[in-house]
Amino acid sequence: MKKLLILCFCIFCFSCKKEAEKALAPNAPKEYKISEEELTKRTKDNLIKKESFQKIIDSVHLKGSILLYDAKTELYYSNDFIWAFEEQLPASTYKIPNSIIALETKAVADQNTIFKWNGEKRFFKSWEADLTLHQAFQRSCVPCYQEVARKIGVKRMNAYIEKLQYGNIKVDSINLDNFWLRGNASISQFQQIDFLKRFQQESLPISKRTSTIVKEIMILKETDNYVLRGKTGWSIEGEHHNGWFVGYVESSNHVFFFATNVAPTSKDFDQKAFQKNRKEVTYKALGEFINLSI
Repeated sequence: MKKLLILCFCIFCFSCKKEAEKALAPNAPKEYKISEEELTKRTKDNLIKKESFQKIIDSVHLKGSILLYDAKTELYYSNDFIWAFEEQLPASTYKIPNSIIALETKAVADQNTIFKWNGEKRFFKSWEADLTLHQAFQRSCVPCYQEVARKIGVKRMNAYIEKLQYGNIKVDSINLDNFWLRGNASISQFQQIDFLKRFQQESLPISKRTSTIVKEIMILKETDNYVLRGKTGWSIEGEHHNGWFVGYVESSNHVFFFATNVAPTSKDFDQKAFQKNRKEVTYKALGEFINLSI
């Protein structure tokens, strides 16, 4: 009995130590700790390593992973599957499910719903205007989607996150309007693609109307040969920057899904280059499979 009490006390102390570490360093960057052994357990024959993707990322002085999924062959391609299994803050990629939930709960009426600007200075000049839902999505307007989240509310947000099976996210009254940017929210590149596949194939438990509207506001480019839909994301934890670009490309008989997650390799952070390069590296990787002409 004495040994059991000592063991329980040790476990309790270890647990408290871990919680204290989290409290003291909430903005510490994530460490990528999935082991080669664990990767092997998760690995299937449909994971194809692409060294060319690594060269693409290296060329713009980033680190991270480009993950592509070919729906026709059911093959995944990446330069770093270990990174692709790790979970990150979803950042503004959450505007995809946030838009879905807003429409399903009638927190917004449609893509033409207007968010009034209060006249206050905002992080980006492009946010300083009255914006429709479509414009707010395209410009990634954080204040607009914070308003959306508050209208949805904690209870409905949590219920729909579970319903949509989107990442590992817990929402409460404190983090309701910023949980996707900081706090107890995470999603991996594989989870992003799983969600996008279900969305594109219309197997999510949502209305056809909602699906149609969100697919429309996600369009980045449409040509005679393909339609490109996507959303970027950018989170900052302390000095740690993490960037996303997720979405899919549809051609006449082919669909490619993508989820890119990258971070800068230098402390000399170039915001404009980072915003541009998370998309550019993805386009170059996709270019090995489909002619995007972007």
